[in-house]
Amino acid sequence: MTYLIALIIFSASSFLIYGIAYFVSSNMKNEFKRFGLEKFGKLTAFLELTGALGLFIGIQNQTILVLSSAGLALLMFLGVGVRIKMKDSLLVSSPAFFYFLLNAFILFKTLE
Repeated sequence: MTYLIALIIFSASSFLIYGIAYFVSSNMKNEFKRFGLEKFGKLTAFLELTGALGLFIGIQNQTILVLSSAGLALLMFLGVGVRIKMKDSLLVSSPAFFYFLLNAFILFKTLE
């Protein structure tokens, strides 16, 4: 297994967990309320789940990998923006920034 495939599987698994967590954890819903974005919670969870599935499929299909990694990078970029707007600490903001960088890296390595 190449390091890129390992990173894809890690990212996809993470987003699968985050997407499911929205529907089973009140903490995730409370975060969206705190952000003032509760109407986007289900959409965000759906996009995370779709992106995760796309990353898994993308191991065999480069076009889907490009779309999924780009979409998840954009989603996490927006997440970083929300964290900055909320004046969250660097520690609290770091997962969104990490997943933005991870999916941007996957995207750029795929496009090489």
